Parts: sequence; C-alpha cells; structure tokens
Amino acid sequence: MYGLNFIDLIVIFTYFLAIIGIGIWSSRRIKSQEDYLLGGRKFGKLIQTFASFGQATSADGPVGVATTTFKNGAAGIWSALLMVFSTPLFWITSPWLRRMRTTTMGDFYEERYGSKKMAAVYAIIGSIGMMGLVSVGYTAMNKTIMAITPKVEKDFTRQERYEYNLALELNQLESKDYNQLDSQQKERLTELRQLKPESVFSYINEYWLVWIVCLIVLIYSVLGGLEAAFYTDMLQGFFIIMLSIILIPFAWWKIKLLYGTSENESALNILHDKLPESFFEIFGAPTLIDFTWYFILVASVVAGITVVTQPNQLVTNAAAKDEYSARFGFVAGSFMKRFCTILWGVLGLAAVLLYSGKVQNSDLVWGYATHDLLGSLKIGLVGVMITSMMAALMSTASTLMLTVSGLLLHNVYKPLVAEKSEQHYVWASRILGASFLVGGAIVATQFDSILEILKFIWEFFVIFAAAFWLGLKWRRANRQGAWASILVTLAVFYLLPVIMPYINPAMRTNKQLLLKTQPEPVERVYVARGMDVTERNKEIGDWNTQNISGATVSNRPDSLKVGDKFTKTFNLPQKSIFWSKDPSINENGVMTARGYFFPELILIQKLGFQLQYQPYALNETIRMIIRLLFPFLLLIVVSLLTKPQNDKQTLEFFIKMRTRVRGFGNEVDHQDVQNAIKNQEATKGFLLFPNSSFEIYKWNRQDVVGFFISIGIVFVVLATLFLAVKMGG
Repeated sequence: MYGLNFIDLIVIFTYFLAIIGIGIWSSRRIKSQEDYLLGGRKFGKLIQTFASFGQATSADGPVGVATTTFKNGAAGIWSALLMVFSTPLFWITSPWLRRMRTTTMGDFYEERYGSKKMAAVYAIIGSIGMMGLVSVGYTAMNKTIMAITPKVEKDFTRQERYEYNLALELNQLESKDYNQLDSQQKERLTELRQLKPESVFSYINEYWLVWIVCLIVLIYSVLGGLEAAFYTDMLQGFFIIMLSIILIPFAWWKIKLLYGTSENESALNILHDKLPESFFEIFGAPTLIDFTWYFILVASVVAGITVVTQPNQLVTNAAAKDEYSARFGFVAGSFMKRFCTILWGVLGLAAVLLYSGKVQNSDLVWGYATHDLLGSLKIGLVGVMITSMMAALMSTASTLMLTVSGLLLHNVYKPLVAEKSEQHYVWASRILGASFLVGGAIVATQFDSILEILKFIWEFFVIFAAAFWLGLKWRRANRQGAWASILVTLAVFYLLPVIMPYINPAMRTNKQLLLKTQPEPVERVYVARGMDVTERNKEIGDWNTQNISGATVSNRPDSLKVGDKFTKTFNLPQKSIFWSKDPSINENGVMTARGYFFPELILIQKLGFQLQYQPYALNETIRMIIRLLFPFLLLIVVSLLTKPQNDKQTLEFFIKMRTRVRGFGNEVDHQDVQNAIKNQEATKGFLLFPNSSFEIYKWNRQDVVGFFISIGIVFVVLATLFLAVKMGG
C-alpha cells in the first residue's frame, strides 16, 4: 500500500498510538495554565536535554544537510553547523531565561518595559516567525516521505513522464564541464535550471500527508500540553538519533558491493577513490565559495544573538526545575544535534556516489536513499525511518505550538478577555495552539523552498534583539528606546521591502536594482579520482559526436586517468545583490526582480561602493552586520535622549534576575525573590560593576567550568567533522 510493506504500516501505526497515549495520560495531570504551558516547571537534566534536542531538530535538519552535501560536498555541512560556535553562549543565557520566571517571552517585555502593547506586538510577530519555522519541518518531511514511496515509471502520468525526461536532460547538461558546452547547450541549461523539473513522483498526496501529521500533533499536544510534548520528545529523540545512524551502514555496504575490489577495502576508502577531491573540501569549496571565514564568523554571531530572543527558547528553559537543569539540558541537547549533523553529512557524501544522475531534486535524496537501501529488506526499517522523520517534525511542532499558544494567551487573549477561570484559559490556549499548527500546515502547502524560509526566519528576530539584550544588561534602556528599535527595524528591514515594490512596481524592472554579482570563474587543481575520469571520458565522447557533425566550439578535452593532476573550472552563478531572490523574465519578456529588497545594500551602493564587483559573501556579511547593529544603536541613542525608566516594577525585575532559581519548588523560589526585594543592596554583590548601569553578573565556578567545557566540545565537534570527512583519504 502506497509503496510500503505491511510491517512498515504497523510500525507507523504503533508509534502514533504510543504518542497519543502519552497525550491522554498527561492531560489528566493538568490543573493550571502553568501545568499546560510549562509542565509545572519540574523537569530535570535528562528530560531537558531531549526537549532541547527535540525542539532544535526538525525534519528539515537531516534533509537539509543531506541536500547541501549531495550538491556541494562536505562544505554543505556548514548549512546546519554554523550554530556550533555560538552553543557555549547558551550555557550563560539559559539561566537568565529560567531566572525570568515568566510564562512567555512576551511577559519579559511587559515586566521589563512596563508595556502590555509591546508584549502583544512580540506575541503576534513571534507567532508568525514560529509558524514559518514549523512549516519548514512540514515541507522537509513531505519531500522525504514522498521519495520513500516513489512511483515506478509505468505508473507516471503523461505530465510526470514529460517532466521526468526534462530532469534527465538537465542532469546530463549539469554533469558536463561548462567550458565544453556550446552556446545552444548553455542556453538550454539556463532554461532547465529555471524550470527545476522533478525526477521523483510519489503515490502519496503531499497535502494529505501534511494534514495527517498535523492532526496527530494536535491530539497529543492539545490534550497533554508541555508535559506530553517533553515526554514524547524523549521517545522521539531516540528516533531522531536512529534516523541519523540507520542509513549509513547500509549505504557503506552498498558502496562496497558496487565499487569494492577487495574484502579489506573500506567504503570510506572507496569514497575517496571515486568522488572528486573537491567534495572533501570543508572550507572554501568552489561550489560553496560564499562560506568564507568572515561570513561564517558573522553568521554565527547573528544567529547566537537572535536565537536567544526566539519565544521557544524561553519555554524550553523555563520548564526546568532549576538553573543547572536548564543550562545543562539546553547545551547538551544542542551539542547532540551538532554531532547528528555530521552524521547527516556523511550520508550525503555516500549518496553522491550512489545516486548522482538518479536524483535531480536534491531535497529528495534522503527519501530516495531510504527507499533504495531499506525498502528491499522488508523488515519494517522503512517504517522506522518514516516514524523517525515524523518524530523529528513532531518534537519541534509540539514545542512551537505550546510556545505560540502561551504567547497569544498571555499577551493577547487574557488582556482582552480578563478574569476567567483556569480551565477557560487552558482551553483557550489549546484552541490558539491548534490554530497555529493549522496555519503552519497551510504555509507548508504553499511553498517549496526550505532554504528561503529558513534564512528569513534566521534573521527575523533581529527585530527584538536590541530590546532583549540591552533590556537585560543595561538599566538605562527604556520603553521609548525599545519601541523605536522594534518598530523602526520592523519597518525598514521587513515591511517597506515587501510593501514598496507593490506601491512602485517599476522598482522590480529598474536596471540599477537588477545588478548581479560578477564572480570570476574559479580554477582549482585536483588529483583525478574515479568520477573525474568517468566525467572526462563522457566529455570526450560528446566532443567526438559534435566534431563529426561539425558543431564543436572548443578543443578536444585531454584524456585523464586516475592519479593525474588536472585543472577544473567552476562557473559560479551570478546572484542578485539587492533582492532576496534572483530575477526572472516575466510574460512580457522583461527581466523582473523577485522577493523583497535590501535597503541597506541599496544605500551602500548609492554611497559609491560597487557591490557588483565584490564577492557575494562580502555583500551578505555587510548586510548582516548592518541589520544587527542598527537596532542596538537606535535603542541606545533614543534611550539616552529620553528619561530613564526607574519605576518600582523595573527595579524589581532586575532584583529578580539577580536571584538564582535553586530548584526547591515554586513556593521557596517565590520567597527567595521576596527576600531579595527586601534586601536590595545585598543583590548588588551579584554584579561585576555594581556602581554602573550595567547588569553584568559575576561568574561562579559553575559558569566558568561549564563555559570552557562547552568551548572544548566545540573543538571536539570540529575534530569529528574533519575526521569523518578525511578518514579513508
């Protein structure tokens, strides 16, 4: 049925029953909003670790890394490993989030700045961002499960067969050296790249799949709240780890079967013998030349600063019973994802050798590998993989659903509908969370690109970065400065770039705004491997065919054998400078910009900088720096020009933040805060600069040891990456 065996269906059905059962069991323990939204703040290190791992690892993780590695080699792993450099920061920030003692991140803006409206704005904008994030997981899961259940050619519709043939033609042109193509072939290659034809079609309707998974998450999360979500994260965490490992030994076995020449030859040796040398370049790979050291550095800083401001980060940390459980669980779960990321990349490299030429849409490679490597065994492993992929999505979706339901309940609904019973608010929260999941499912059915959505969300929370960080660390930051940074950043970088092209459509056809980067061809010298020789022989055969008909436009390629040194030219694509997407030709034959524009880069160009002659990585780095610094500078200037915010509520907020959460229960913790408020001067001993307006806390032994151990683990992750990529070479 649907390309699956009966045992696979049993595995999937059993998994669904288990997590629904957890939801029903947890629902009987819910007595209050805090029970529903934060699980009673009672979770220890183990649960917190898997909660952090689960909410950080959605279905887009393995699919995205395998995709970029399949297309670009080992350097593609950086698409998900950039955050490794900012992970030690979470050891410091996680206790802050637990120490806030709020239900939602929106509550922080209300307490710190004394503004319910600011909390409501955060709740609405944050919910939109989270909806985009969960839609990415839906989309990734869709593509994978569709590839696991592929149609055979005899079942193709006429349209599917036509598209399949276009995909084969595109793959044939892509495999050739660009310099060996004639002008007609180059034009055809450009045309087919824009069409993006599919080569894999499924028996399963992708829209039905989204709604089925949405329904399952609704049942156990709406009933059981965060407790159900966190306990299922434990179960789903094991499935995600299984997902990360299960395909690799089967892929290596098949590589040895197809390409091995002796029993002692390992799959890793074969990979290095067969794949081009460029596929094992971790830094500066020609196909990902934009991943420069400065781009990686700035992207890591931006991600580290903005991730902490996301609403789901507070929920994950606030559910811990104490600060140590929060910080240990969050950092340990994050590092678990980093190591799994490397495993996803290892599979991507194996897939290059096994499936080059067979899979046109690289988003489908994980599902295709599952079908090819596990399907013939008929022992339920395909069902385990589908279950694991759904688990990766569900663990994230459930946490995000409860995050958003808490945001909208506390910061939008309750101010409008006050003085209702606890049960009323619990049910209101369930309805709001259900609406969020349905909205995410609708978004997922409207978009195809995973990377586009991810990149937008990644930078989206820079809107609140200054108000969050300076609100915590600088007492001089006030309500006026926070409003200025939030509203102006939102308007300048997000609203105007989307609205202006509709008000002034001529912007999209303005030649000055359609400029693209002008990258020079990249030449690299490599030692020929098996795949290089195969490609060169194919190029020579094509040249001979063209020569017979008198259609050759270049010299005959030199013969190549394994071990020879040769020069390969990479023709890097031109990229739009001022728009989020590359332009296309409209129905009138006019080149037209797509997406939203980047006002900061337009301004820099107007000041005399010729961005078209700069590397795309440099333009993107400059853009990220401006987008990050702008709200901070604006908040500082406006706060200094207006009156300080020294009211009682603000003062008590900072005293609360200086009071550690010891983990002896809510009553003891409440008494600790009240004692600190009564002895305000004593709390200044917690500060590094007590006579300034900065809230910089002194580090204790736990802070120092944990932070430097985290830095050490970063180096272990990087060493593991190098070992995984270079081993066998």
